Amino acid sequence: MSEQVSFSLRGRNPDVLTCIANLSNDEVFTPPEFANRMLDTLAEAWADANGANIWANKTVRFLDPCTKSGVFLREITSRLTKGLADEMPDLDVRVNHILTKQVFGIGITHLTSLLARRSVYCSKHAKGKHSIAKGFTSDSGNIWFERIEHTWTNGKCAYCGANQKTFDRGEALETHAYAFIHTDNIKTRIAELFGGDMQFDVIIGNPPYQLASDGGTRDIPIYQYFVEQAKKLDPRYLIMVIPSRWMATGLGLKDFRETMLTDRHIRQLVDYERMDQVFPGVDFEGGACYFLWDRDHEGPCAITTVSGDEIVGPVERQLGEFDVLVRDSRSLSILRKVLARKEVSITGTLSADKEFGWTSNFTGFHDKQRRGDVVLHYNRSGKRLVGWIGREDVTKSAHLIDTWKVMVPAAYGERGARPAKILGPTFIASSPSVCTQTYLFFCVGNQIEAESLTSYLQTRLVRFLVSLRKITQHATRATYTWVPVQTWNQTWTDEKLYGKYGITKDEIAFINSMIRPMGEGNE
Repeated sequence: MSEQVSFSLRGRNPDVLTCIANLSNDEVFTPPEFANRMLDTLAEAWADANGANIWANKTVRFLDPCTKSGVFLREITSRLTKGLADEMPDLDVRVNHILTKQVFGIGITHLTSLLARRSVYCSKHAKGKHSIAKGFTSDSGNIWFERIEHTWTNGKCAYCGANQKTFDRGEALETHAYAFIHTDNIKTRIAELFGGDMQFDVIIGNPPYQLASDGGTRDIPIYQYFVEQAKKLDPRYLIMVIPSRWMATGLGLKDFRETMLTDRHIRQLVDYERMDQVFPGVDFEGGACYFLWDRDHEGPCAITTVSGDEIVGPVERQLGEFDVLVRDSRSLSILRKVLARKEVSITGTLSADKEFGWTSNFTGFHDKQRRGDVVLHYNRSGKRLVGWIGREDVTKSAHLIDTWKVMVPAAYGERGARPAKILGPTFIASSPSVCTQTYLFFCVGNQIEAESLTSYLQTRLVRFLVSLRKITQHATRATYTWVPVQTWNQTWTDEKLYGKYGITKDEIAFINSMIRPMGEGNE
């Protein structure tokens, strides 16, 4: 037995696409196993609607508009090669038909376009002597890539919002101006790339997630543009894997979130609370999901939530019940009980982000108190610290200086851990006081009210309600929308709250499985 055969039989002959490292958190390669999971979802939907095997259909056209490793196109080709064997018994003819008539891609960079062609054609040159496709007249084949430039308007790209200072670069560097989203008319762009009569039945992919917008200090999402453009092509099915952040947060994603939640063509949604369950080794808060958009479906969506080894669903739900998507369907009964009382939200007493105008790295204060100073709360390297600043130097929200405050860290991440604390340690700041962007704060009238509110924030139920809207480490003011105001004249406990809202034993057990106690000293 040859060494190579023995090596394969031991199960150690790896798929190269499981071994390549991601370029960055912006351009994450899809593992073959996960790509096949998505393709299984597609095939099941096709069979349900058509009573047929999609992989045995020689007329179906597939497009990956953001191909990187070429894994989707490769796995589609493999499935079609098997599925069309009876109708097209000659392997060479069958493979050539699939690669020239059915499988198409748009590379996102020069490097990934070469990688994708190597994965699909077995050669980075589609018409090269090693290519398994024999019908191409160009080296690109059906996997297109050409350098595209951004369209600059007032220092930003008009299409993707890229920062001109960062991405207006020379020929030696990639522009990351992706062809699929840098156009006013996607149908015209597709006609230019592949021909005027091109209609795709299936669009599938894993789009780039974000771009550095402000010199690397502020990232903006761009995956939503790929979803929107794909829908404009009116495919029979659209299936993409994207970050789950859109469900509740994300810079500039409000309109996209509303569109997704009200789109009754979304047939299935599979949500992974941890990003590394989809992309091993990727550290990206908020998780990832893939969705199946079905042009002919109009109704509820089957939602599946994956948290570690636990799978919940699929559960048929209306995506647009709330302004954000509650990820775990088991949470809905508890939330509905709380909201049914129609109480005022606690956000009315909660500060805005950067209430006093200072970012987290603000340094315009001093270490020792001077006459007339007020205490300034800030954080460095995870440590809660205080400084001093003149009252006259507080030029924004100065009317809030002389209030008692309950401070809450604006960011606290646990990378999808369960059970979780959700919120960082709170503390009471006596009057007068101010803080940097590191903290949000609730304003109250005195120390008794501050202590009552602090006990409330430490309960599991409150942190559970926050968790339903907190999908990343950042807890904005809107994250507290579903937390109702109480009277601040007593110590609040979960037992009191469970009784008030009629939370059942099973619901309490679920909350306990999701939220852990704050611990000693509110740590």
